[in-house]
Amino acid sequence: MNMYFRAGALVVASCLAAPAISLEGPRLANAEGRFGLFPATDFRLVNGQCADCTTEKSALWYFANETIAVPGHDAAEFTRGRRAFEDLRQWTATHAADVPVKYPALLWVGSPEVIESARMNADGRTLQIGQSSTLPYALAPKLESNLSYFDASSLRYFAGRLLDVRGRTEQGRFVVRSLWPADTALDFARLPYRPLQAGESLDRLVRADEGGARAPFEARVLWQRDPKGPRDWANKPVLAFVLNGAQGDDDEAHGGHFAVATGRFGTKGEWGDWTVNNFYNLDSVSEKGIIAASLPLDAYQGDLNSGQSWYRPSYLVVAVLKQERAAARYQDAINRVFNHFYRHDFVYRHATANCAGINMETLRTVGWQIPAQGPTGRLKGVAALPYMTLKDRSLDSGKKATDYLMAEQTNLYPMVAFQAAGNDLLQRLAVGKGATPYEQALAEDLEGLVFIRLPQFPSSRAFGQAPVASIDEYMQRAPADRSKWKIVPVGPRPFPAELRDPDSPAEEWLPSSYTIAGWGGFLGLAMLGLTHRGWRWRKARRGAGTIVYRKGGAQ
Repeated sequence: MNMYFRAGALVVASCLAAPAISLEGPRLANAEGRFGLFPATDFRLVNGQCADCTTEKSALWYFANETIAVPGHDAAEFTRGRRAFEDLRQWTATHAADVPVKYPALLWVGSPEVIESARMNADGRTLQIGQSSTLPYALAPKLESNLSYFDASSLRYFAGRLLDVRGRTEQGRFVVRSLWPADTALDFARLPYRPLQAGESLDRLVRADEGGARAPFEARVLWQRDPKGPRDWANKPVLAFVLNGAQGDDDEAHGGHFAVATGRFGTKGEWGDWTVNNFYNLDSVSEKGIIAASLPLDAYQGDLNSGQSWYRPSYLVVAVLKQERAAARYQDAINRVFNHFYRHDFVYRHATANCAGINMETLRTVGWQIPAQGPTGRLKGVAALPYMTLKDRSLDSGKKATDYLMAEQTNLYPMVAFQAAGNDLLQRLAVGKGATPYEQALAEDLEGLVFIRLPQFPSSRAFGQAPVASIDEYMQRAPADRSKWKIVPVGPRPFPAELRDPDSPAEEWLPSSYTIAGWGGFLGLAMLGLTHRGWRWRKARRGAGTIVYRKGGAQ
C-alpha cells in the first residue's frame, strides 16, 4: 500500500504541465477566472436565502446554507406548464444555434474563497503559499452520515503537491472544503498521441488496472485532426464526458455516475474550473451532502464530503473544440432543464431519468443523435412485473424491475452512456459524418479527443473500481443474498408544497405504468372470458338437465 501512495502522489510527467506557484493568498471565487464557459466576474456570491435574487425560489431552497453564484443578467429561462423535454424541443426548434448562451440560474460553488497552487505541508496544519509564506488550515467537518473521510493516507497523497483549494477564511485560518491536484494540468506539447489500437476500446481503458482507483493519473490523445500539427489548445472550449466508477462500499452504487462538463482549458492546460452538470435525486438527502447542480469540476471531484474522487476512480473523454458553439448549445439547454428539475416539473428516477438519461436526452434533443442500444429486454420487463411483485410481495419491486429492463441502456447505465458518446465522437463525428446541424457543428469544430483517468483519492474509504454496464454484470458483482448488501440509508427531503406550481404538468407514465395497464387489461379480459365460459357452462348444464327430465317423463 505504501508503494501505491508514493506512486499515486506522482503524475505522468510526460503529459503534465508545471503550473507556476501563486504568490497570492485566498481570493474570492468570483474575483477572476471562469465558471465553465462564463467569466466568474459576471456572477455574485450569495446563499440560497438571497432575498433579491431572480433565481426561482424552488432552486434557492436547496442551497439555503450553501455558497452559490448567481448571474447578474441573461439567466436561462423556461416555459411554465410544459414538461422539461417538451419545452426543450420547442426551444431548440425556435432558437438559432448561434444566439448568445444564457447563464445558468445558479452555480453551486460551495466555497466563497479559492487558493491556487498552494502546497499542503506534511505537518497537516499549514498550507505553503509561494516560496515561504504559510497559512494555517483546518479541514471542513465530516458529515455525520458520511462513511469515511480524509485520513493519514490522504495527507501522504497530497503533501507537497501543488493544489487548488476551495474554502473560507475563519479566525485567521483557512477552512479547506475541497482539494484539487493542480499538477493534473495538461502540457499539450508533451501529451502522448496514442489512438486506440487493435484490441483497445473505451471499455478496456476504463476497466484497466481494475478500474484504476490505485493507478497513477493518466492522459492521452485518442484522436487529433492533424496528428503532426501543434496543439494550440490553451483557452480552447471543451465538451467533456465524465464517468465516475463503482464505489467499493455501497452495493447500490456499482453502476457509477455520469455527467457532462463544459468550459475552456486554461493558459497552462488547467481544467479544474470547468462546469460539471450533475444530476442526483433531489427528494433524498445524500449522505455525502451532494446536491444536484452545475458546479466547478474541482469541487465536483474534490469536495471533502461530496467529491467523486474521494470514493471512486473517474474517467473523461474530452472533445477539444475550435469554437464554443457546440458546448454552449448543450450548456444553454441543460440550464433550461435544471430550471424544470428544481421546480419538480419532473423528478429523478434511477431507471428512466437518472444522471445519464437526463444528460443524454438533452444532447439528443439539441440534435446529437447518439446511437441508442435499446432496452435490456421488453418481454423480460413484462414478465418481471408479476414475478418480482409476487417474489418480494411488493408492487414497487415489480415496477422497478420492469422499468430497469425496459429502459434505453444508454440512458440507464453511465458506462454505456460514456462509451456511446465517446465512440460516436471517435468513429463518426471525427471523420466528418455529422448529419444534423448540431452534429455538423461539432464535427467541424472538433480538434482533438483526450482520454483522462483520475485515480481515487486515498482516505478511510474502500477503493472503488470500474462501473458495470449491464444488469447481469451488476448482479454478478453484488452479493447474491441481498440481505448482505452494503447499503447506505438516506433520509427523505420532501419538496415544500408552497413551492409547487399548480400549473406544472402531470408526471409522465413510466414503462411500468403501461405494463400494469397492459396486465390489467389482459387479466380483465381473461376474467371476462372465464366469466363468459362459466355462464355458458351453467346455461348448458341447466339446458341438459331439462332435456333429461323431459325424456324421462316421455318414457
